[in-house]
Amino acid sequence: MGTTAHVIVTGAPEGLADAAVERLEELEARWSRFRADSEISRLNERPGVPVVVSPETFTLVERAVAGWHITAGRFDPTLLRELCAAGYDRSFEGIRATEYERPDAPEPVVSPRAVWRPAMGRRAGVASIGLDPIVRSVRIEPGAEIDPGGVGKGLAADLVVDLVRSRGAQGALVSVGGDLRAEGEAPEGRGWVVAVADPSQPDRVITTLALEHGAVASTWRTKRVWSVDGTPRHHIIDPSTGVPAETGLAGVTVVSGAGWHAEVLAKAAFLAGTEQAAPLLDANGAAGIAVTDDGTVRELGDVGPFTVSSPRSTTALERARR
Repeated sequence: MGTTAHVIVTGAPEGLADAAVERLEELEARWSRFRADSEISRLNERPGVPVVVSPETFTLVERAVAGWHITAGRFDPTLLRELCAAGYDRSFEGIRATEYERPDAPEPVVSPRAVWRPAMGRRAGVASIGLDPIVRSVRIEPGAEIDPGGVGKGLAADLVVDLVRSRGAQGALVSVGGDLRAEGEAPEGRGWVVAVADPSQPDRVITTLALEHGAVASTWRTKRVWSVDGTPRHHIIDPSTGVPAETGLAGVTVVSGAGWHAEVLAKAAFLAGTEQAAPLLDANGAAGIAVTDDGTVRELGDVGPFTVSSPRSTTALERARR
């Protein structure tokens, strides 16, 4: 998934943390768009053909489609071609190694889709995705490709937490690239404490959250940044334009009931901008924090109940639980 992961289990049988890591590696193998043998790659390479997939991958696509609906299209899982056209056509380590911005850098070797330019206004979006729960197949219409990057990390955290809890762990927290899910007994008995960093200054903590259970996810335009011909680009694509979004925000952090839900809403809130982000989160039983390009910190809804200085309430998380 192009990132690092952390697994914490409490009161767990011996070996359960190792099982959690194995589960993450299994999901990575199924979902990575950078692996030719993954189920996601197989789906994208067989347009118009129903492909039977694993239960995990079917759930991934289901959640991605649901994310499009609950955000009125701000979250769009079918923007892979646009993302590749912006230059994110390989793992991020490969992008950094290429050093697009150096005049003397060698010409990068890119996939054919990387030179594709979006023809906006004619995109089908999630209407191009067909799901058959009876045979557990997914069909992607020609011209569309799925990118699991905006939902997969949060869903992976959900699935791994569910695994370790079902096998006897008293508590668990799984963080995949900073998108996390926590349940049950925390190590110190005062909730799961999560520091929220400033997207412009990652070493600076904006606030600290404390959860009895739930999920936290962030979307930063400052995290995966590169340049092509001197033009800076990032990985958050605006569905309305097909190019990296400029919304006046450096990043958004969202608190919700499930990892996939928080991750989808974080991306959608970033794309919504400061004026529309709070109503979007409120409509979905979530809250968050936004940091503008000039460093201003704004609360999106009522984050107070989840900060370490306030009495905790999980009402919003219960409403958001899916």
